[in-house]
Amino acid sequence: MGLRHICYSVAARLDGFITGPSGEIDWILVDPDIDFASLTEPCDTIVMGRSTYLATRELGGPVPGMPGMRVVVCSTTLRPEQCPEAELTDDARELVAALRAEEGKDVWLFGGGVLCRNLLDAGLVDRVEVAIIPVLLGAGLPLVATAESRAPAALRLRGQRVYQKTGTVILEYDVDRVARSAASAPAGDDR
Repeated sequence: MGLRHICYSVAARLDGFITGPSGEIDWILVDPDIDFASLTEPCDTIVMGRSTYLATRELGGPVPGMPGMRVVVCSTTLRPEQCPEAELTDDARELVAALRAEEGKDVWLFGGGVLCRNLLDAGLVDRVEVAIIPVLLGAGLPLVATAESRAPAALRLRGQRVYQKTGTVILEYDVDRVARSAASAPAGDDR
């Protein structure tokens, strides 16, 4: 069996932000035609950062409507007693590398532009799936945090779905490891 895939799956506004200026997510339009069960079926583990975890707790659980999923929270400030229904780690890169090597379904990187950037920089994200919600606010947490490195995360389109009732578009990409490697390789010697 091959490596498990790590898939960053997130809702983003058309202006590129995944939360409002104060962390709010009330702008997310839930399209009745989206089959969330089929979207999450390929995964058996959810990895999220502290902010995403706390936001989902306010909605009624670690991830409402996702029973039976292994939930892992990446945080250096939370304590185990603050997230009894989840595993806790302070080293996201080590954890995700270990999860990739385990048997099982894919891993859902749920929300979290900072966590996604950390894992992208380590070469640990395989897919990016973004539900583009047709809302513009102009501020908030970006889809992916500012890069530490200069190497772009090149993406290759896998598929797309349009939901007419809300205008939501889901875009699915593979992280292009070849393009990423070429972009981060040192320039040749032109002497």
